[in-house]
Amino acid sequence: MVSYKVTVYTGDLAHFSTFHDFCITLVGTDGESNPTKLTTWIPSFKLNPFTHKVECTTPLGELLAIIVQKEHHLVFPNGSWFVAKVVVESPMGDIYQFPIYRWITDCKDHYFQEGSGWFTLSTLQRKNTLTLWDHPKDGLPYSIKAESYSSLPLDASFSYTKEIEMFFTKEKNWKEDSFFGYQFLNGVNPMMIQRCVTLPENFQVTDEMVFKDGKQSLTDEMKKGNIFLCDYKMLDGVKANIIDGKQQYLAAPLVLLHKTDDKLMPIAIQLKQIPAEDNPVFFPTDSEWDWLLAKTFVKNADFNMHELSSHLLRTHLLAEVFTVALLRQIPMMHPLYKLLMPHTRYTLMINCLARQLLISDNGIFTKFASSGGEGMFTILRKALSSMTYRSLCLPDDISDRGLEDVPNFFYRDDGMNPECSYSFVKGTLQYYYQSDQMVQEDQALQKWIGDIYSYGFLSEKNTGIPKRFDTVGELVKFVTMVIFTCSAQHSAVNAGQYDFIGWMPNCPATLERPPPSKKGEATEKTLLDTLPSSDITVQSMAAVWLLSKESTDSEFLGNYPEQRFIEDVPLKNIKVFKEQLNELSLQIKARNKALELAYTYLDPEVVENSVSV
Repeated sequence: MVSYKVTVYTGDLAHFSTFHDFCITLVGTDGESNPTKLTTWIPSFKLNPFTHKVECTTPLGELLAIIVQKEHHLVFPNGSWFVAKVVVESPMGDIYQFPIYRWITDCKDHYFQEGSGWFTLSTLQRKNTLTLWDHPKDGLPYSIKAESYSSLPLDASFSYTKEIEMFFTKEKNWKEDSFFGYQFLNGVNPMMIQRCVTLPENFQVTDEMVFKDGKQSLTDEMKKGNIFLCDYKMLDGVKANIIDGKQQYLAAPLVLLHKTDDKLMPIAIQLKQIPAEDNPVFFPTDSEWDWLLAKTFVKNADFNMHELSSHLLRTHLLAEVFTVALLRQIPMMHPLYKLLMPHTRYTLMINCLARQLLISDNGIFTKFASSGGEGMFTILRKALSSMTYRSLCLPDDISDRGLEDVPNFFYRDDGMNPECSYSFVKGTLQYYYQSDQMVQEDQALQKWIGDIYSYGFLSEKNTGIPKRFDTVGELVKFVTMVIFTCSAQHSAVNAGQYDFIGWMPNCPATLERPPPSKKGEATEKTLLDTLPSSDITVQSMAAVWLLSKESTDSEFLGNYPEQRFIEDVPLKNIKVFKEQLNELSLQIKARNKALELAYTYLDPEVVENSVSV
């Protein structure tokens, strides 16, 4: 007889579970053990290991897998058991690690590969048949199939700490033109602004209109790279909401900005796309209330584009696509699974809640935003159809929008300098994929990107999303984009919501009067009558406060609390990655000390690993 020492690590505070009897079978190259019944008498409230022995008549050779079965419990028949990892020591002293980090809720056999054996044991790999795609409204990305958030598997649900918090849970400068311009770079929606090299044909602005002293011209300033444009044409024709029987309004403005003294200043606003006599162009030289009213319609348009395109679609819905494809197609011991799982934490749960509480027929956005209802789905379809792969990759996006040298653009600076995420992903994946051929022959990997292309981007070639990976470089770039989208990009468009949207006049969710068709008629009363009611204001403030609130069980970028990797190289890469992020955090803090308004949203200390709120 030979004896194998089996050490089981179970729950922590976020994953506590009751005690259970279970059976374990060891599978090796030379055979497998008999199922051995093991018992733990202590409930799993901490990551405390317990050790047992599994006896075999002969050595099993190199261990490839374990089979775990939770037995039916008389006292806790429906009890769930969280298994963190299993470590097996052979009679010869060899150590085999099985990182699991999964809830076991039934009494069926569960197969787990040894942590380093991702290219072996295909006969034991089971396809995930529990994670299914749900067909959405036409023209939108697919999502996970779930009747409600409560029907999700425990692995996708909030920890008990997070669940309790979720359910109980710049006033001074808003009129200033400099603050208005600042927000296009460092507010919650830095995705609209682009360098302007040619004025749009439907934006009939002349030199005399914007440079009344005659010392500058639009042509010269565009050549110097000093003119910028924000075009909300995607909102043109969107049906505005009706709230409590009252028609709401949503403009599709164009905004022209001029860089001067390292600041962006608005110099012209047109509130509708088609030039007409009843669609005047507004300027800072107009009356105080004309100009402020025009800026208010821009900020309302920006709110709706931010929440639906920049925030919901480009972070939440894409993160869900990446997550569902990962759960469906990638085995647990695959390096991509280990690399990306921390970036999927709570994403399915928060999105199910969003579909139920925010964008459902009775959701907060539906009831209180000017594009709520039919309009929000029109915007989502337009946004998805125009989204490209390059726009999701920060260096490409910044280049395409001509924003490489804009001063005081902290979203760009903190997101790209240094590109430590890229280096981390490259070093880790190149360790496993030592040739392009290995990438091409990895069927699980090809199925993963195939799912994303088909179900996330609806097989649209013009998005530039790859159908398959042919090189290690292609894989590294795409995975870097996935991690950036789920962590830093979501933080950039989410964490500052209460800071900028919490003061309602700076970013109103809806407007109750139509865009002005003439100049010289607006008064303070006109603005107050246009702004949303106090009820809508309170509801929108509460929503953005909750969305901006950091949970006490947050996991931040660079933290891999579940040790899924067992090889030295990826473990060293994680350590270096954390050191680089710590250095970046120190640089950001030092810079912020000299700023009147600190930009903190991409400080690694506050960037969560995943879309979890």
